[in-house]
Amino acid sequence: MKSPFRTPLAALGLLAFLTNCATTVSEKEKPSVMSQPMEAPVATGATRPDSAGTAASVAGAGRLPTAPPTVTGEPVATSPGVPVGIPAASPAPETAVTAAPSAAAASAERAKEKKMSVAEYRTMLATAEAAVKANPKNATALLQRAKAKSYLKQYADALPDYTAALRYQRTNPDAFYNRGVNRLMMKQYKLAAADFSGALKYRPDDKESFFGRGVARMQMYQYKPAVADFTRAIELDSTYADAWEYRGISYSSFEKLSEARRDLERATMLNPEAAKSLRRYVGNDGRAPIKAPAAKAAPRPAPAKK
Repeated sequence: MKSPFRTPLAALGLLAFLTNCATTVSEKEKPSVMSQPMEAPVATGATRPDSAGTAASVAGAGRLPTAPPTVTGEPVATSPGVPVGIPAASPAPETAVTAAPSAAAASAERAKEKKMSVAEYRTMLATAEAAVKANPKNATALLQRAKAKSYLKQYADALPDYTAALRYQRTNPDAFYNRGVNRLMMKQYKLAAADFSGALKYRPDDKESFFGRGVARMQMYQYKPAVADFTRAIELDSTYADAWEYRGISYSSFEKLSEARRDLERATMLNPEAAKSLRRYVGNDGRAPIKAPAAKAAPRPAPAKK
């Protein structure tokens, strides 16, 4: 899905999700929703949103986000080897994820899905609908249907399907991630952060989930915890432009101006679009020394009349 916050190509994927959102966030204002959803951050270097992808690149954004934004991204692959078309399943419920895709595989699948057309999302939805009709407890089909709805911006309708998929596959990191991005789009930031944490529990090296959670935390003014999430996303991928950008914005929100400039300059090197955030949060394209805003001088009293 396209992320709510300016998803650096990832977000928000979250926060790519996470990804046209950075320039809309102000350190003095509540960060805007991840610029587009669910890309939620796709976190590829610069996911608007979401280089991720929340994300962001949500979100983040990783930016915020898990990219999330975003925090980056967008919804992710369900389980290994499951194509957009879902084969009919047996009536028995799926109760476990045989082997969730690796973080790299999930990221690649998100990027692939984000490039699909509206017509393809509708086909994806119709295919999933048929599979769910054949077996209402088919977790894979439920997740695919939820993602298709999210991509089509039917966020409220997608939410019950994500929850149902998790009922049958309680350890599926992709279901947690995608529900997190969907919740970012619905501005349910606290619940989104919890979902990204759920995704990280079962896939601890998912940079887009860190980005998405970071974007969600930014939206709740939790800038220092957001910095920690973006830092982790950067440790996992030093070319994650959205994570650098959203971390810079977060630093500027609590007067860490030198760190903000450093991160935003790095983000601009990786993704020229981040120059907008550099100008907005640092000014002068980073060429002038960073100084805290000077206090207004008190007006001089008018000279007394003789």
